Amino acid sequence: MKIDNKLTLLRQEMKNNGIDVYIIPSSDPHQSEYVADHFKSREWISGFTGSAGTVVVSQDHAGLWTDSRYFLQAEEELKGSEFVLHKVLDRSYPNFLKYITDTFPNNTVVGCDGSVFSYSQIKSYKKSLDEKTIILKTDYDFITPLWENRPPMPSDKLLDHHIKYCGISREEKFNHIRAMMDEKKIDEYLIPALDAIAWILNVRGKDIDFNPVFYSFGILRKNDFLLFIDKNKIDEKLLKAFDSANVRIRPYADIYDYLKKTNKESSIYLNSGLSNYNLYNSINARIVDGRDIITELKSIKNDVEISNIKKAHIVDGVALTKFYIWLENELKIRVVSEFEAVEKIAYFRSLNKDYFSESFGAIVGYKSNGAIIHYSPSKEQCSDIKPEGMLLIDSGGQYLTGTTDITRTTYFGTPTDEEKRNFTLVLKGHIAVESLVFPKGTNGYQIDSFARQYIWQYGLNYYHGTGHGVGFFLNVHEGPQGITSALGDRATTPIEPGMITSNEPGYYKDGHYGIRIENLILTIKSKETEFGEFYANESVTMFPYDYKLIDINLLTEDEIKWLNSYHSKVYSNLSPHLNDIEKKWLKEKCKKY
Repeated sequence: MKIDNKLTLLRQEMKNNGIDVYIIPSSDPHQSEYVADHFKSREWISGFTGSAGTVVVSQDHAGLWTDSRYFLQAEEELKGSEFVLHKVLDRSYPNFLKYITDTFPNNTVVGCDGSVFSYSQIKSYKKSLDEKTIILKTDYDFITPLWENRPPMPSDKLLDHHIKYCGISREEKFNHIRAMMDEKKIDEYLIPALDAIAWILNVRGKDIDFNPVFYSFGILRKNDFLLFIDKNKIDEKLLKAFDSANVRIRPYADIYDYLKKTNKESSIYLNSGLSNYNLYNSINARIVDGRDIITELKSIKNDVEISNIKKAHIVDGVALTKFYIWLENELKIRVVSEFEAVEKIAYFRSLNKDYFSESFGAIVGYKSNGAIIHYSPSKEQCSDIKPEGMLLIDSGGQYLTGTTDITRTTYFGTPTDEEKRNFTLVLKGHIAVESLVFPKGTNGYQIDSFARQYIWQYGLNYYHGTGHGVGFFLNVHEGPQGITSALGDRATTPIEPGMITSNEPGYYKDGHYGIRIENLILTIKSKETEFGEFYANESVTMFPYDYKLIDINLLTEDEIKWLNSYHSKVYSNLSPHLNDIEKKWLKEKCKKY
């Protein structure tokens, strides 16, 4: 069905139900960033395939609001339809709400499906809309009756993640959190976030591409754990393990009825930013709203996880070494499509026994495509990589031993002075974050400027965050921390030892090229003085930077020392796993300045 035909049917449903404006987000009932095909309602109605964006439809306008990562992609994908792109430069405020309040008169009725918005979102939206006497109704799912041949809910089996990888048993996690619940005088803890359920149960799934999670709801009680899930996903061995840990299985959809029947005298703990609006309003018990317990706990990796994460990055670096050698050799005799490069990166990663999947759809952007921040080539639509010009590759793997995410910008041929200068400015910001020593309590908002300072001096900038938290064999984007200039919970969360965060400054020249450099960094304790504790960052990513793009004259002695030290560490970690030809290639890439 064509996009405009879908809009016609949606508008008829809106008219029949007295709805003037309808909002469709990108999320699912668990507030996931990435969702299974079954929940891609915004993509179905608009044709826009990016992971972030909101659709607003009225009788005479259809708009998509998305941020700078997707501007060029959205413009391309919305072509030929009625949809209009609304560019979001400030992600700290839902700009589509301002559009609604500025455009529509008092008593306009706005509708949405409350199961795919969090309680805190709806509460905030109502406050903004009430100022204009605009009515928000949350019990309208117009997509389900219109979406023919909708993909079914995923049904893959779960994977029991061995304690040798995660370090702490599910029973230990239960007991630790129960002790916290006792302190707060909490009877039950509602866990709607998929990565949180996977973490506490030491189980992984395949329900969402690249994210090893599974659709379920969890409730931790004083003596057991209720898991609301399709039971067919659990094999007999895992069922027995669950039974011994007092994990009780209930049907996925029964969560709402269960909450309606909770005792008024009991208390249930939750985070209203993770609980969908319908879920929250189903609760009969006394609600205690606070920061999510598991989100805080799983962001601090334990010693076993840290050891495994470092192993994952070594095998990832080995895979990338083999890939770039392959690519350089192929380009001597033929062009290579961006999509073929995507497949080949995944192939080299898959040679490792602990490989599970990619951690996101690889971004392989040649020349001007590199300026499209979240560009994703397809077999049908991609460019050919030639032995000349800039190539940006942002990719990552999911291993039983951890999650990786790395970006390298390389050059074939001889770069211009401008290209070398801009790459080196980005590299200087990257090194500034990696080598930073900072006091306890420092947050990502404070760190962000260290990454941008050098490109700012030349009047340049980038419109995405500098860093995000990363899960342990879980979501590649994980809270609570982040390095960003957009004020919010992630920006203001202190960076603590044990956290894994990306460090990825960039610069993008539309129509020409993109530059981004990304490592994952582990925050560690550095020193203690009369001014308190100080922390530092340690690179866990293991792969060299392209020396052809570095203008050594723009680097300070300390930056050169850091670069040489990092490349020495890369070579010593990767070379034992390479043959003589591969070692020679890596030695050249890691040469000293």
